[in-house]
Amino acid sequence: MSSTFNEFYHKKTGLTVGVEKVLFSEQSTYQKVKVLKTDTWGNLMTIDGMVMLSEKDEFVYHEMLSHVPLFSHPDPRRILIIGGGDGGTAREVMLHPSVQKVDLVEIDETVVRASKQFLPKVGDWNNHKLNVIIGDGITYVQEITESYDVILIDGSDPTGPAAGLFEKDFLQACYDGLAEDGILAAQTESPWVEHYHPSMKDVFTALDELYEVSKMYLAYIPLYPAGMWSFGFASKGPDPLSDFTKQHVEKRLPKLGRKLKYYNAAVHSGSFGLPNFVKGIIK
Repeated sequence: MSSTFNEFYHKKTGLTVGVEKVLFSEQSTYQKVKVLKTDTWGNLMTIDGMVMLSEKDEFVYHEMLSHVPLFSHPDPRRILIIGGGDGGTAREVMLHPSVQKVDLVEIDETVVRASKQFLPKVGDWNNHKLNVIIGDGITYVQEITESYDVILIDGSDPTGPAAGLFEKDFLQACYDGLAEDGILAAQTESPWVEHYHPSMKDVFTALDELYEVSKMYLAYIPLYPAGMWSFGFASKGPDPLSDFTKQHVEKRLPKLGRKLKYYNAAVHSGSFGLPNFVKGIIK
């Protein structure tokens, strides 16, 4: 076995992580799922050779995908997560006292099974608010009968079963499935990886066309390509930078019951400040 894991995102440029042991490796119907014990980052999950999360840095992605939209919503109660089979996004969402139910739709039960066994601290699987559905999230969204306050798209890169999560028809179905003040948030790749620029452009063009409010925000995740990661925020009205939202964050953040490691009021506002080269990708 190689003593390192390598993920290349441009020719021979990429990430190298020291590996002590392969804990899990299975080819599912959809993708190759592995969990590696690393020398620095704790246990690490990869899908089709791409890093999904590590125990050490997962909090950045999950806090930012979850709390930015939920704190921007006036009263988030019903939440839908598409993907997110590691459980981390659901864990953060369920910290909000107003949340009553979380439907998590994951296409690959292998991801859930591997996460429960080898990343047990990531998910809050026994929480009574959580309803896990093994199925196709794209089909699920098209068949929504009871609207959601917030929909979170926690998929992998725009290849394989996650490719459809970046298409306009899917984003339209999400819009239709949201309540009156509904909010959508999605991971939208690294601005430093050029071959993802077309899909990023398509996503934000669609969000601009479909939603009343559409913005990109950023977070910094060490094990993701080049360390900078983007997210899409879109809503039927709520503005993540409004005075109302800022007051909401200050008021509700202490009520979560756990101190967060990355997200805070200043990060919420500051994450929407985009470097010029990033603006150029989506305009």
